[in-house]
Amino acid sequence: MANRSILARTDRGHRRIVPLTDGTFTGPDITGRLLPGASADWQIVQPDGTALADIRYTLQTDHGALLYVQARGVRHGSAEVLARLGRGEDVSASEYTFRTATQIETATPELDWVNKGVFISVGGRQPAGVIYETYLVG
Repeated sequence: MANRSILARTDRGHRRIVPLTDGTFTGPDITGRLLPGASADWQIVQPDGTALADIRYTLQTDHGALLYVQARGVRHGSAEVLARLGRGEDVSASEYTFRTATQIETATPELDWVNKGVFISVGGRQPAGVIYETYLVG
């Protein structure tokens, strides 16, 4: 995870942008990597530590197909757990909730099924970055 840019304190909390600079993905019949420079997490961190996320990133499959992903979600937990996350400690994902509704879009005909999919992601923040498990609901 890259440096965080805090834009402003609002009535809802701290508005910040977290550039996403590295990552990979794998799933049934599809693998690839995150494209840096075209990916970031726009967040509002509320006074109680709850993070509201608008995550937009671009993925490239190993075959060169581009995927635009937008995930909107929430991360919340007890004050103690969120404080540990804020300090960069290794916190088990079972100690807090991190969920997103995820949409995926592509122009690649072979992957058109993602354009029609409904996806839910379960996230976990680790000291080195975030891991998402994304499920096609259907």
